[in-house]
Amino acid sequence: MGRFETKDTVAVCGGKLLKLSHASEYTKTSMDVNVYLPPQYEASGAKKLPVLLYLSGLTCTPQNVSEKSFLPYFASKHGFALVFPDTSPRGAGINGEDESWDFGTGAGFYVDSIREPWKKNYNMYSYVLKELLPLVSEEFGQLDVLENCSITGHSMGGYGALMMYMRNPGRFKSCSAFAPIANPSVVPWGEKCFGNYLGEDKAEWYKYDPCHLVKAYAGNPQVADEKILIHVGTKDVFNYRDHQLRCENLVEAAKGTKLAGSIDLNVVDGYDHSYYFISSFVPEHVEFHLKYLTK
Repeated sequence: MGRFETKDTVAVCGGKLLKLSHASEYTKTSMDVNVYLPPQYEASGAKKLPVLLYLSGLTCTPQNVSEKSFLPYFASKHGFALVFPDTSPRGAGINGEDESWDFGTGAGFYVDSIREPWKKNYNMYSYVLKELLPLVSEEFGQLDVLENCSITGHSMGGYGALMMYMRNPGRFKSCSAFAPIANPSVVPWGEKCFGNYLGEDKAEWYKYDPCHLVKAYAGNPQVADEKILIHVGTKDVFNYRDHQLRCENLVEAAKGTKLAGSIDLNVVDGYDHSYYFISSFVPEHVEFHLKYLTK
């Protein structure tokens, strides 16, 4: 299968979950990725299917979302494909990459590192946008991943979705996030990862921080009614106790910008940071993205 090695094929919801790996030019490691092909993929003929890209959170692999989110059910119901990248290089052999759960392995933070010893391997921003999605497009010709793709994610991946969407106006049809780290340059998770991957110059940090990117964001040229959908729970300890998420900061930062009044932040009572939370609001996020992917 081209540059992808198929490690497993799982039948689910009438479609196929492909567990793939490939050698990456950007991370210099083998990278895992899951791709879900709904049943419409085999019957779509000349019609290309839309794609939803999901970026996972700290410590996660492509397996967490594949098994726990219920996204394949909705992909089969509505006829779109799913792409689930990994969260970092693995096995790069860098001293210290496996010492903590919130930095290094499983915590690539979707940036291109500019500091030693990380910059050789930890280039998740370019990996996802410049390598993985073009490879998926090349391998799966019926997926419209380069022209009709939306983006979502959870926690670190929610931040990644917001950041990639704002840095690339028009590349994605729509954006949503589950409990995103919305203002990473002012919270411990972001300070740790940005400091190590990007150095001490805060100007480098701001290139990846949604609360700074929104100030210069020019708007999505593909849509007239642009919105961003966010959900976060009141019992999310990373939100109310540790203050790692700061979703309200993004709403405030958007005032006076192209996204003023367009960030739909839903603070939902009783929900935590887990996949119980994510799966509960997947239906709303799917319906949100379908409004853009089917236009």
